[in-house]
Amino acid sequence: MRVLYFGTYERDYPRNAQVISALRGAGVEVVERHEPVWEGEQHNWRAGAGAAARLALAEARLLRRPEGGFDALLVGYPGHFDLPAARRAARGRPVVFNPLVSLSDTFVGDRGRFGRDSFAGRALTAIDRRALRAADLVVADTEANAEFLAGLAGLPRSRVQACFVGAEERVFSPGWQPAKPFTALFIGKLIPLHGLETVLDAARLAPELRFRIVGSGQLDELLRDPPPNVEHLDWVEYDRLPDELRGAGCALGVFGKSDKAMRVIPNKVFQALACGAPVVTAETPAARELLVDGESALLVPPGDPGALAEALRRLAGDPELAARLAAGGLAAYREHASEQVLGRRWRALIEGLAQ
Repeated sequence: MRVLYFGTYERDYPRNAQVISALRGAGVEVVERHEPVWEGEQHNWRAGAGAAARLALAEARLLRRPEGGFDALLVGYPGHFDLPAARRAARGRPVVFNPLVSLSDTFVGDRGRFGRDSFAGRALTAIDRRALRAADLVVADTEANAEFLAGLAGLPRSRVQACFVGAEERVFSPGWQPAKPFTALFIGKLIPLHGLETVLDAARLAPELRFRIVGSGQLDELLRDPPPNVEHLDWVEYDRLPDELRGAGCALGVFGKSDKAMRVIPNKVFQALACGAPVVTAETPAARELLVDGESALLVPPGDPGALAEALRRLAGDPELAARLAAGGLAAYREHASEQVLGRRWRALIEGLAQ
């Protein structure tokens, strides 16, 4: 089987890199037709006229007929604007869309850049629907998100399937050996989804614990005067993230209360599980698709700093619990979200269309 991975997708973004790696591991030949737009944009939520101009030029280039044959075309993330060119390039072959997010849900519901009834909000919803409907199959990251995307676009549920994000195993592998003192590690773009305020409030409630926050973004202002037990780094190189995770007392997931937060399991949770680090994250419908409280992670109510602080105290004071959660989380990852498992899943979904 030969798959064309197509579009203006961000080549180094974990979802794209992992899907390509998983497919190749499952024996699928993956060739790329990529026009860069988003590379170098650390905060895509600020994208403006410059990005729009680059996007327009990239879409024009994507209209050129791709070289070589393929069995199916897969549009990567972000690729909502790529579907017209993708349908043209596919020439009747199946088109699969890997959207990861809804644009309207991200910029209206989660990040609050636009009002739902504003012109921009309505336009983003229209773009979402048009892109999702243009694909023969949409692959979401969780069952909860698949339900949402199918409802948003008015699609039969059978046209929207789910496949976990997983982690790039060339980078993220087991080896958890926590350093002392216990440190709760938060990695990610500082966007509302992640619940940074909840993490900082938990740090204030548990001043005896150390917190390490790695990342920057929309909510940088919250870290201008952090609690004294919080260390902040703007970022670390991608290949250094496994060392951060393997040395942490635990890895923090997401704690936001938005609708989107209920439907996602972020990259960093899969990466932590793949490294064998214990995870603490919000108890959401999406999290429950993969994790069991007290067995493979500690799950706390979203937006509840008191519950988060108490969970971290439990882990810090009970190394045996931390070790059990680390082992349970790694087992859950291997059973449900390893590259081998996801590669088989992606291949089966695409083969079902290409037959």
